[in-house]
Amino acid sequence: MADDLRTTMERVGERFNLGEYEIDAYLAVLERGELTASEIAGETDIPQPRVYDTVRSLSDRGLVELRESRPMKIVAVDPADAFGDIRSSLSEMVDELEARYTAPTRDTEAVSLVKSRSTILRYVEEVIESAEYELAVSLTPDLLRRFRDVLERRVEDGVAIELLVTPAARAPSAAEFDYEAVSTETRSRRGITTPVIAVADGEYSVYATQDALRDDRDRYGVIFNRSALGFLVSGFFGTVLWSTADPISTDGEDRPFPRTYASIRRAVKDVNDVGGDFAAVVTGRDVETGNEIRVEGPVVDYEYDSSERVASLTVADPDGGRVTVGGLVAALEEIEGQEIELQRR
Repeated sequence: MADDLRTTMERVGERFNLGEYEIDAYLAVLERGELTASEIAGETDIPQPRVYDTVRSLSDRGLVELRESRPMKIVAVDPADAFGDIRSSLSEMVDELEARYTAPTRDTEAVSLVKSRSTILRYVEEVIESAEYELAVSLTPDLLRRFRDVLERRVEDGVAIELLVTPAARAPSAAEFDYEAVSTETRSRRGITTPVIAVADGEYSVYATQDALRDDRDRYGVIFNRSALGFLVSGFFGTVLWSTADPISTDGEDRPFPRTYASIRRAVKDVNDVGGDFAAVVTGRDVETGNEIRVEGPVVDYEYDSSERVASLTVADPDGGRVTVGGLVAALEEIEGQEIELQRR
């Protein structure tokens, strides 16, 4: 018996809870097609008193047949039949394990590619749960129902949630679904090509195709785990998806101040929609030097248009000057705003 065959049998034996005697007896019968109990004892090291118990154990597992004759004959079952189910199960198990496997990420940038539906959904829920003050999500109607409870808890915790439901043709109406319980503002967007997205506080995010959550085509999801690259997903959500969607529900004006934002677009929209005087605390970076900077003062001006593609704040600093604040990777403004707190004056 080849060593590699025995090694394989030992692995399979663990699955069937086979002992050493069962493995030896089975391989002996398999090679000869059929043997008597005495022949098995002669060809293996199994003690004669243990042979009958051993072959009956193999019979119970469907690996051999016992033909009652004198003497009794032990007949091997075709391995394709004996192991057909387990081969299929093992293949499915390996495929599933491989699909769920996420390679360890590099310390320099926590970005992961995941390939299974269950893993993608786990990350979507984790991103939703992790949001401290701001959450953007793009969900199908089925996923909206799946995550309804966790979204409700996040709203109760004071997290501002922009919810995009797609495709619009399948989105429940405001009369059918209580959107205000799960979001600050909800919009719907046409097209089954709209991806599934969740972004917490502008950083921790997940991006996946709808196909990845329906079938095996293009099955992948990208995770940015507390990554500076999360702004790519956040920016895509705000400029490409959100701005091309139709309103369903909004409850944003009832939220108390102060409010914290990762997105300049959301901050300026509130200044524009709510009206009145505001003070801002902005943490970010100097656009020219890249140095970290913190600015605190009254909001004296802002830029905003209905397309939501243009947004900036002007804040008066304590020295009497004025600084302009843009969003991530800002170039025209003086400060890249990474976290913005607004308070009514």
